[in-house]
Amino acid sequence: MTFNQFLKIFPEVTLPVSITEESASAFSLDNDPFTGQMIEEFLLPLEPDMDDLTEFVPGFRIAGLNDIHAVLYWKAGLLSYQYVLVTFEKSGKPIDRKVIAGTVSDGKIIVRSVARIDEYLTIYIVSGVASGSDDLFDANESTARELELLPDGRMVELA
Repeated sequence: MTFNQFLKIFPEVTLPVSITEESASAFSLDNDPFTGQMIEEFLLPLEPDMDDLTEFVPGFRIAGLNDIHAVLYWKAGLLSYQYVLVTFEKSGKPIDRKVIAGTVSDGKIIVRSVARIDEYLTIYIVSGVASGSDDLFDANESTARELELLPDGRMVELA
């Protein structure tokens, strides 16, 4: 399995793009699934907290990057659904990894995050918190973050 074969499973997208709870369904319908070999060779080294029930779905690859590759995939585990953005050198060596959206719960609290990546490679992340018995999000508990995807593949938090 080559790194280029792994990359081909991710359809290219042009920016801007939004990642929401519904994105996983679209990815599952539109994209070919990862093979076991792809998961073992390329995802397992990035996912130390994986178990036998963890699932992965390829999302997309950001088009137009010169010196790096950036791919997004969905990772589903117990009470945790995450959209993970990973950058790689052209050779396939991982550079950086960030969870930029998803839903996580401890059984009492639910945290939902959505993200938008703009054409300038700024990643806007908005998160809301609700109690497990309630779908209403507390605006006081909401947070917003910004990351920048740098040309060298690192993702840094903006102040």
